[in-house]
Amino acid sequence: MNQSERGAVSGLSVGLHQQPHGPSWLLSPTMGSVYSEYLSSSKVREHYNYTKESPDTKDTPSRQVASALIILLCCAIVVENLLVLIAVARNSKFHSAMYLFLGNLAASDLLAGVAFIANTLLSGSVTLGLTPVQWFAREGSAFITLSASVFSLLAIAIERHVAIAKVKLYGSDKSCRMLLLIAASWLISLVLGGLPILGWNCLGDLEACSTVLPLYAKPYVLCVVTIFSVILSAIVALYIRIYCVVRSSQADVAAPQTLALLKTVTIVLGVFIFCWLPAFSILLLDYACPVRACPVLYQAHYFFAFATLNSLLNPVIYTWRSRDLRREVLRPLQCWRQAAGVQGRRDRTPGHHLLPLRSSSSLEKGMHMPTSPTFLEGNTMV
Repeated sequence: MNQSERGAVSGLSVGLHQQPHGPSWLLSPTMGSVYSEYLSSSKVREHYNYTKESPDTKDTPSRQVASALIILLCCAIVVENLLVLIAVARNSKFHSAMYLFLGNLAASDLLAGVAFIANTLLSGSVTLGLTPVQWFAREGSAFITLSASVFSLLAIAIERHVAIAKVKLYGSDKSCRMLLLIAASWLISLVLGGLPILGWNCLGDLEACSTVLPLYAKPYVLCVVTIFSVILSAIVALYIRIYCVVRSSQADVAAPQTLALLKTVTIVLGVFIFCWLPAFSILLLDYACPVRACPVLYQAHYFFAFATLNSLLNPVIYTWRSRDLRREVLRPLQCWRQAAGVQGRRDRTPGHHLLPLRSSSSLEKGMHMPTSPTFLEGNTMV
């Protein structure tokens, strides 16, 4: 072997020994430095100082009052959706497709309320003491639950379209499809909310940072707004299709049910757009505005708090139109009131005993309760 051949073999050997054992982007110095900053206690302060003229994180009396009101709102969201979950779980007649989707919506809205409580408690003076990992967890949990709520609304719109436009009911053999649709909505929400902590952020590029969410990259914010806008458009299109089918129907749907459907569709679309449009607008403005160019972006938390109202109103919209579900949701409150009244009478009258309350199944025993998601007289559901 001559000298040139020995040099080539030696170079190849060195190259093989220096070859990384994984993807090059995982071992690159840039990515390594970015992930090493996830536990830095000064990164959050650095980003807030860059995107905001003066990071206002002091707990003023007005801010404390606003935080208290937001927490009360979120507690109402949790209680309201918990009642819906209890109603759907405890009564077998609510185990049809429509009610299971409602249960999924209630679960996502309940978790949204919990996530927003945590977000509020970790805001203000606490913000600048967070590490990037803690900050991503704080914001990501809110994004995951709120996006899951939106995807649940889309799933309900799809189910309504299948049930009404195609007059197709879910049977036991379709339960797999329902579970897959629910699992897909949560999986997409987890991916969407977890993208920043996986690397789609601006820790290595301050100029690309969002003003509203100083550790999020502006392209990510635009991506989220685009996805939510597409979902909104899909929901509108599905309900327009339902509207057209119901208007053209003569045998399947009577006039009172048609009017109830149109009212419900109007409420659903109106409340959804009313609650989310301000938040979408502020995020689009955030993408378009240079750093520190739009002072209104510093008040974005009020827009997100307003969007959370959608999680409060969803159970009202989707249960108040169903007499059976409304009765079942209010049953625990009525039971507590009756138990308190009987307990008071027993305290006043010696020897009076509290009679056990019958379960929902016994109350409904012998009655024909519809399980299909179609419209029935006096039992409207959309």
